[in-house]
Amino acid sequence: MQEIAFTMQLKPGVEAEYQRRHDEIWPELSQALTEAGIRDYSIFLDRSSGTLFAVQKREDNHTADQLPGRAIMKKWWAYMADLMDTNADNSPVAKPLERVFHME
Repeated sequence: MQEIAFTMQLKPGVEAEYQRRHDEIWPELSQALTEAGIRDYSIFLDRSSGTLFAVQKREDNHTADQLPGRAIMKKWWAYMADLMDTNADNSPVAKPLERVFHME
């Protein structure tokens, strides 16, 4: 199992709407994430800065790198684009994080 972490950035004042949309995540998006081998996915919010911290656990043979090409992913990104910093294709600006410590 692989574990990755990254940050994303919310626009000011949209925290409640971001939460609401994720509380109502589309079943077809959840299915696509599961099919891609993502087994655990958490997003945390630093309310003081609007920074989102995400952690994904992926199967070793995951296909998560193919998700950007899926229509449901593009639809979700377009739906979320008004709430966060995005790239030209509406994908969130995600900054990968390097693990510096781990304890089990």
